[in-house]
Amino acid sequence: MQRCGQWVKRQVVIIQLLDCILRGMAQVMFVNNPISGLLILTGLFLQNPWWALNSLLGTSVSTVSAFLLRQNREAIFAGLHGYNGTLVGMLMAVFSAKGNWYWWLLVPNTFMSMLCPVVSSALSSVASKWDLPIFTLPFNILTCLHIAATGATHPYFPELFLSVPVGVGQVLGCDSPWTACLVLLALLLCSPAICLHAMLGSAAGLCTGLLLVAPHEDIYSGLWGYNSVLSCIAIGGVFYGLTWQTHILALLCAFFCAYMTSAISKLMSVLALPACTWPFCLSTLIFLLLSSENTAICRLPLSAVSYPEENRHYLRQLKMSEKALSSSKGELTLNNGGMNS
Repeated sequence: MQRCGQWVKRQVVIIQLLDCILRGMAQVMFVNNPISGLLILTGLFLQNPWWALNSLLGTSVSTVSAFLLRQNREAIFAGLHGYNGTLVGMLMAVFSAKGNWYWWLLVPNTFMSMLCPVVSSALSSVASKWDLPIFTLPFNILTCLHIAATGATHPYFPELFLSVPVGVGQVLGCDSPWTACLVLLALLLCSPAICLHAMLGSAAGLCTGLLLVAPHEDIYSGLWGYNSVLSCIAIGGVFYGLTWQTHILALLCAFFCAYMTSAISKLMSVLALPACTWPFCLSTLIFLLLSSENTAICRLPLSAVSYPEENRHYLRQLKMSEKALSSSKGELTLNNGGMNS
């Protein structure tokens, strides 16, 4: 199989991706073999084609997401970023109250599978300190989060409503659209990037609330948006340098935070406590623990954190100083070589 792996790496991207997906399905059973993955997939289709389709989708999305986030390529090629997506996709189909062939299920399946590499990377950052594996903890976290957020009888039917500005105002506990517009104006005066991510975060919370069929009064009042607003701002240029990669990461964090808002709200209600900004804190910390080989995803030291535009200027200055330092070292080496000769 080692020769097979070397042969695959010389093939076109589609063949490599297919190999990663099949290895990911096999890694559920600790097996790094694409043929084993194909046999497992065949067995799933024999059991239930709808379950098999969802598990295949989960594996594919999780693997592609790992590539886009520039996770360790050897781990991706070994299928280690696919097996949690396999289980997420499968169990979401198994626990769906709508039964087989309910196509709206593919939407939350895609989203939760997309988060698998994010949660895996965050957990690995912690577990690696003790040289421990993360097993299927991302699957457990994401599946339980989804089921806790949706409940057992969720119909997965999306609708469109507009209450985005109010979600921004709810960060301050205000449900007035006029107050929300003033808050957005204040953000715009300071940083257009923060204003944009606040709107996108609120929209992500709104869409998630509709997707999870939350009570309309909660959606209209912006309660589904304010935690996502804070998460989207934090990841979208405040604690990370603003690039298109971190922009996408901020949107992912906003959706993840909305899911967590639903789950935590239900858990806190048992104790008669509000959710406050627990969802924002927990989801943003997970995304800040993300480790990536992509240089465009650059987390800033706390001492350098400012608003996104200033952070971009700081990173640009840092890169220029690094280039100047490397060029001066090169010149020094050449001069020393000339003197020695």
